[in-house]
Amino acid sequence: MIMSPMGDMLMKSLALKPAQFGYAVSAYALSAGVSGLLTAGFADSFDRKKLLLFFYIGFIVGTFLCSISDSYVMLLAARIVTGLFGGVIGSVAMAIITDLFDIHHRGRVMGYVQMGLGGSQVLGIPISLALANAWGWRVPFLMVAVMAVVIALLIFFKLRPVTQHLEKQTDRKAISHLLHTFTNKHYRIGFITTAFLSIGGYMMMPFGTAFAVNNLGISQNQLPWLFGISGIATLTMLPLIGRLSDRIDKYKLFAVAAVWMMIVVLFYTKLSISPLWVAIAFNVLMMIGILGRMVPAGALTTGLPEMADRGAFMSINSSLQQIAGGVAAACAGMIVVQKDKFSPLENYDLLGYVMVVITIISMVLMYLVSEAVKRKLGEKTV
Repeated sequence: MIMSPMGDMLMKSLALKPAQFGYAVSAYALSAGVSGLLTAGFADSFDRKKLLLFFYIGFIVGTFLCSISDSYVMLLAARIVTGLFGGVIGSVAMAIITDLFDIHHRGRVMGYVQMGLGGSQVLGIPISLALANAWGWRVPFLMVAVMAVVIALLIFFKLRPVTQHLEKQTDRKAISHLLHTFTNKHYRIGFITTAFLSIGGYMMMPFGTAFAVNNLGISQNQLPWLFGISGIATLTMLPLIGRLSDRIDKYKLFAVAAVWMMIVVLFYTKLSISPLWVAIAFNVLMMIGILGRMVPAGALTTGLPEMADRGAFMSINSSLQQIAGGVAAACAGMIVVQKDKFSPLENYDLLGYVMVVITIISMVLMYLVSEAVKRKLGEKTV
């Protein structure tokens, strides 16, 4: 949410080639994935609140280091540090949600939690771009670090301890618990599905801004409008999608959203110079498809693990998500070509085709997840 919108600015400021920028994006994801795997073994052995707070503080430090980076190498190192801590935050948060809400209410909760994505677009991205246009690309990183300090204080004072899972713990050691969770045949399909969903989701994201500026002709001053309006649409749609996923079969909603997204992506990646309203319309339509997948997919996947394994499952799942996303970002950087920093991106439409193929595979895998959750709950619909 901070690297991708400033992609064009960073590529021009640091004279980065698409491949280098792809590595800068993937550095966070890959280090986050490694961190998640290393912590998965003991993720269920602590109060989830304390675990969340520890890694969130590390994330703050890493983000601050990004704000003082003065070279590509330093930025790359700072993103790795940020990823080592930030990669665990999402999995701990998902474990907390799963502990506190049953699957029949989890879709609605996921919808509200995912509103953070829309909020980051409505407020974070436009403000970050405005600050970056005025004072440089480092300022948004500093803004995130400062705001994160406030959130860390809220976590400390307002979030109650989450310890119910400790009552169901076994005497397995961390490495044994990790291996048990990773090799569980019922969990394996969830891990594979998450990896494919992440590859498809990360393919286009890193170069979204560069494509808008260099191919669609959107100016830097128009970018806040592009992301802001798309974010408002996201913020509006997420609660509705969350409620809908609790009322109808979650897989059916996922499949419809996936097909919707593929159609929009195929048209969007072939656009050339276009008016701002066209770019906004396509971004809103893409967000509807992307979020329509995310909410039911998250609710279904969290239905696979038992309570005693949820922390480890979420850590491994988040790690694979990050690693797969990092690989996708790096591969996208090798596929996309730009002759110079002011030229249009080439092969962006090829990313769209790759994304469609991966999404089709994801639909098959998510069906298997849905059936596994139904068998576990002994119900016809979830």
